[in-house]
Order: sequence, then structure tokens, then C-alpha cells
Amino acid sequence: MSRLDSFIRRLEAQRACLELAVRLIADLPGPVVEIGLGNGRTYDHLRSLLPDRPIFVFDRRLDAHPACRPPEDRLFLGDIARTLPTALGRMRRRAVLVHADIGSGDPAATARTARKLARYLPAIVAPGAIVASDQPIQARWIEPLPLPEGVEPGRYHLYRCTGFG
Repeated sequence: MSRLDSFIRRLEAQRACLELAVRLIADLPGPVVEIGLGNGRTYDHLRSLLPDRPIFVFDRRLDAHPACRPPEDRLFLGDIARTLPTALGRMRRRAVLVHADIGSGDPAATARTARKLARYLPAIVAPGAIVASDQPIQARWIEPLPLPEGVEPGRYHLYRCTGFG
């Protein structure tokens, strides 16, 4: 498969998983979190799917297209090991949907970031929340969910937060 075909399949899987995640949280009140803003495509898509929900964004630095940037009071810049543990004060409610697009092209760095997510996400997610991620997350507080039809296992990942007790 060409890199272009692989990229297209990844984006199709991402869109299908986000749209399923939005349906799964329809009756849950609370904000949304985007981890890994990048150029802002998925943030922009989430804004269109959830126009009445606040979306909080986390990234190391701001590189997004100007039309795809969150308001400053919903933007957290820096390492997630520092920003996630303190974010709830500004968010005021735990998130019911988290989208994490954290793949960097460096497998070791990506694995480190996925481990940080597993460690620090409990500070901001609600029980029952949905986590959609481009990388697998291993944690006792989540359980894998079935992927949408047409999404190959391993291409994208969906989880439900089962609690932290």
C-alpha cells in the first residue's frame, strides 16, 4: 500500500471513530478534549460535530491554521505531564470525549506519549467518557470498544473510561 493510501485510510478511520464517539456521548454532559492539535483539522471537525460543547486543546506548541485555533482560554501548551494534571481547574468539568492524535513518526517518542496519556488522563476524564486515539493506550481504567465498520483493528482505537477506583 502506498503512503498516500495509508494516509487516506488513517483519516477515514479517524473520521469514522470520531463520529461514532460523538454518538456515544450524545447524552453525557461535559466538554471535549483534543490532544495533539497539529494543524487543526480534527479540532475543526469536532467543532462542526459538537457546536455547543466547549473543546479544550492540548499540544506542545501552536502550529495550527489560524482558522482552526481554539480560544486562548481553552488552549493548554506544553508537555501533557504538566498540563493535564492541572487542567480541570480551568475546564471546570471532566471531559466526556477525548481525541488523542499523538503519533509523531518516532515510535519511541510516541510510545512515551501514550504512556503519559495513560497516567495523566484520569485527572480530566469522566467515568463513561470515550477516548479515541491514533495510538493504543494501556490502562486499567479503560476498556476497548468495537471499531466502526470498515476500520481495521490497529488503525485507530476507541475506549470507554470505566473508572479509577
